[in-house]
Amino acid sequence: MWAYLCIPKLLENGELPFGEGVDLDELVKGVPGMESFLRRRDLPEFFRVAKDADDSELKFMANVSAYSGKARVFILNTTEVLESTAVHHIRTLIPVTYAVGPLHAILDLYRSARGSTDTSSHSSSLWQEDTECLNWLDLQTDKSVVYVTFGSFTMLTREELHEFYSGLVNSGHKILWVLRPDMVQSRGWTDEIKKSLPKEQEKIISWAPQQKVLAHQAVGCFLTHSGWNSTLESIVAGVPMLCWPFFLDQQINSRFFSEIWRIGLDMKDIRNREVVEKMVREMMDGESAVRLRKSARDLADDVKESIADGGSSFREFHRLIEDKKSMSIGQ
Repeated sequence: MWAYLCIPKLLENGELPFGEGVDLDELVKGVPGMESFLRRRDLPEFFRVAKDADDSELKFMANVSAYSGKARVFILNTTEVLESTAVHHIRTLIPVTYAVGPLHAILDLYRSARGSTDTSSHSSSLWQEDTECLNWLDLQTDKSVVYVTFGSFTMLTREELHEFYSGLVNSGHKILWVLRPDMVQSRGWTDEIKKSLPKEQEKIISWAPQQKVLAHQAVGCFLTHSGWNSTLESIVAGVPMLCWPFFLDQQINSRFFSEIWRIGLDMKDIRNREVVEKMVREMMDGESAVRLRKSARDLADDVKESIADGGSSFREFHRLIEDKKSMSIGQ
């Protein structure tokens, strides 16, 4: 969110648009607090193709950013444990900013505190969850499965899917793969992949009960599109991530995994089976896997502490409730 609020400044100082044929690894200097790690490559892809400041999509985003910067209140599904610098800078623009996340974990906390036996999913997706995959996970050894999903909206070409397919199979690891029927641009290709994968190595489903999957001891890493909901769910579960962002905030999120939180690897702009295989092996085997899993567990502990009694998100959530009550009384 903070990088988006800085779009007018990036336009003003000439950092946007940067167009095609430039060094995508050059650092972006116009987002305070991110000057040391945010690259052109980590900004949404439409910044690469906009030819000038009059580009319609760029102007739209600039207008949205300018309008958002005039808000009286911001409620963010994040925690200062993850984004303290960004939250600090946002508060310089919008002083009344509540960092109250991860909201799904707060909901679970309140369910538990009230003794609720409701274990139903609170996914925002309309896809039907396949809970049978949990039985399949029960049959696998600890940390042996790569969980793969690219979210609700990501669309892959036939070639991209085939590269991921080949890299995953060649890694030799078990795969729980969410393949939506509408995920591939070439009709019927999803069915071809389902027929091709070795049955002893994979489990293919249309949609997963993601929070329960990520919490399962058999899952060793998460190959993800880096959407914010998936990001928070994986962080709370303590599962390291291999990131292939698709659009918008996912590009920045994946940079945080590898460079700030140190709980994953960033694979943006790569569509190559050899790299997929190499990175899956790095996530699942040897010293890198041990390091990433420890970092993921440590971050999960910190985030859970933030939503516990006295933690930053706990305090912010109750401040939001009390402030809203005060507003209602005064009306």
